[in-house]
Amino acid sequence: MNYSKRGRLGTVFACGVLLFVTGCMQSPTGFTRSLSDDPVVSGVELTSLRTLAPPVMRPTVAVYSFPDQTGRRRDAAGVSSFSNAVTQGGVSLLIDALRRAGDGSWFRVVERNGLDHLSRERQIVRQSRDTYDGDETNSLPPLTFSDIILEGGIIGYDTNVISGGIGARYLGIGESLEYRKDRVTVALRAVSTKTGEVVLSVQVSKTIFSYGNNLSFFRFVDVGTKLIEAEGGMSENEAGTVAVKATIEAAVVELIEQGAQRNFWQFQTVENG
Repeated sequence: MNYSKRGRLGTVFACGVLLFVTGCMQSPTGFTRSLSDDPVVSGVELTSLRTLAPPVMRPTVAVYSFPDQTGRRRDAAGVSSFSNAVTQGGVSLLIDALRRAGDGSWFRVVERNGLDHLSRERQIVRQSRDTYDGDETNSLPPLTFSDIILEGGIIGYDTNVISGGIGARYLGIGESLEYRKDRVTVALRAVSTKTGEVVLSVQVSKTIFSYGNNLSFFRFVDVGTKLIEAEGGMSENEAGTVAVKATIEAAVVELIEQGAQRNFWQFQTVENG
């Protein structure tokens, strides 16, 4: 295959133009390929969940449920999909975030999501002790009650909040980039078990990035009668469950800080140990 000097120079020039365009495509309209975006709470930068200062008094909290309230189904082109777009394990993610707040120093979390299983097991223990040990055994202690019930759920999952792309082709060599931004929103509120009053309430949103990159090449050879064409690409989607997890953790941090601002609880200081 013979190429003229002019053709080779044209190819080198095309590659240079393509590299320049590719560099410009790294961040169209603020989009970055790092797929990193922090949850947003009124534009305030949040403290890390693990590095929160411990409380003066450790509150006891209960979580009965933390459902997906969006009703969204996973996108599927041309077919019906019964798979949910949002994780159904919100209660597990919330309990894990509560347990890790302040490196485990903030909340005492009592089991309520599996209360039916817990009650049945305690009943089995009591029946077994009555049958085999009689009155000599100690009875089970009462269940720990909570000071606060945490309610809420995943209330929003908006797709294609921002979408677009950019591309260029020169002398048969080209690259294109497509991107999309989704948004998930979580609501969390604290309810006093003594009065039933909603004492704290927060909403947190986080964007979810997706992008696809495509590189193509085509050229006519053999006196312009045969076409060589190659194309490759890749796409990357930020994991929705990871995004929901980060949003729930941010909601827990915001709830703690909001409670401190309203004197619902207090952080420990160096003076009070």
